Amino acid sequence: MSGTVRHLFPDTPLRQLAAHHLNRLYYAARNGAYNADGVDVFAADWDNLLILDACRYDYFAERSTLDGRLESRTSRASATREWVRANFTGRRLHDVVYVSANPNYRKVVDDIDAEVHAYVDVWQDDNLVGKENTVVPPETVTEHALEAAEAYPNKRLLVHYVQPHYPFIGPTGRAHFDPTATLGEVSREHDVTGSLLTDAYRENVDMALREAERLLASLTGRTVVSSDHGELLGERLFPVPLRAYGHPAGVYVDELVTVPWHVRDGGERKRIVAERPRERDEIDDGAVAEQLRNLGYVA
Repeated sequence: MSGTVRHLFPDTPLRQLAAHHLNRLYYAARNGAYNADGVDVFAADWDNLLILDACRYDYFAERSTLDGRLESRTSRASATREWVRANFTGRRLHDVVYVSANPNYRKVVDDIDAEVHAYVDVWQDDNLVGKENTVVPPETVTEHALEAAEAYPNKRLLVHYVQPHYPFIGPTGRAHFDPTATLGEVSREHDVTGSLLTDAYRENVDMALREAERLLASLTGRTVVSSDHGELLGERLFPVPLRAYGHPAGVYVDELVTVPWHVRDGGERKRIVAERPRERDEIDDGAVAEQLRNLGYVA
């Protein structure tokens, strides 16, 4: 299950794991390596693309007050690493600067033969390194994105926030959910049909939206706010009706692949120029793996 979020089915009976595997086989037979109906994000028209990780379309539509127009798109993936592979593989994106708090791109970039002009590991921020169970708060991502926008005015800017991805870091999440536990574990401790789980998730959505709004105010050109995939909060999968949490790779139900596509036109479009990539900073593989574990992934 490499690259799969470990909080999906912890300590589950064999029949549940078998049902999950059958669901993945169903979608793989229809689509191949990724969701063939999904949008190619780099072929889309944008100067800046803000990704709110694991943000469902319905919760975004409910909570967002962003200027612009809200549409929806279908994602190529139901998990981040799958999304990276589906959109980046084999591409020379020398007009893109990628600012990310999710290290999945860093994890697979050498395997997928991808290049961007510059890549910023936000989770390596000096204010975060060394803290227990480090999860990058959205305001830190915004600060790095603002710096990148100033440093690279003629590049497409891709900004990847962690939230609303678990762990929950809002008031409800901090009060009721252990950030070192998995989503499957906490779901067994709380009434998943009640408000605790959804309230905590909603708070993460709100935090990400506030920072997206702050960043939008400073960006020029066309900005799209979207997500790499959605999130399951106890819904049943298809075709085998297994109740699930999180975002299993290769399962293309609506809650996981219908994502927001919020478009805001902010004045004159950027003059985008492709240039040879900057040299990537070397980062210890162990640090990447540790940060992935902090987000609930099997590195």
